[in-house]
Amino acid sequence: MSTPSQLAKRFREVLLDGKWIANTNFKDQLSDVTWHQANTKIADLNTIAMLTFHIDYYIDGILNVFEGGNLEIKDQFSFDIPPIESQEQWESLLHKLWNDSEKFSTLLEQMPESQLNEVFIDEKYNTYLRNIDGMIEHCYYHLGQITLIKKIIHFNANNTDAFH
Repeated sequence: MSTPSQLAKRFREVLLDGKWIANTNFKDQLSDVTWHQANTKIADLNTIAMLTFHIDYYIDGILNVFEGGNLEIKDQFSFDIPPIESQEQWESLLHKLWNDSEKFSTLLEQMPESQLNEVFIDEKYNTYLRNIDGMIEHCYYHLGQITLIKKIIHFNANNTDAFH
């Protein structure tokens, strides 16, 4: 299996269908989250909706580069989620994440192996490989946060006096 295919498999594992590293994935964790839960604020943590938007923001930005465009994303805007005010809006965000994740994986699979060691836009951003590996690690990092926030929300719902 080529390196781009292996990377695409790892990317799909964390986002869409894997259980190897964390015994879960984004799709698994978010499939039963309501828009109310996605917007639930726990102390000073980001909400599940914010983290979902944040991950898709970076996937979408890198996708643009994969498709021959510029790197137009900026860290300062990566949590600028528009308000989620209905289940339909939440499901639309999830649908976008699933579609962008699959498209990212497909384009990655088609990438020539030699491109992995090429400069990603500018030397300050290192190589394609470094950015793809970083994206996978970034996804696992936020998957852990989402999993914990979801557990806190469920715990609070079942133990209303626990944190008061």
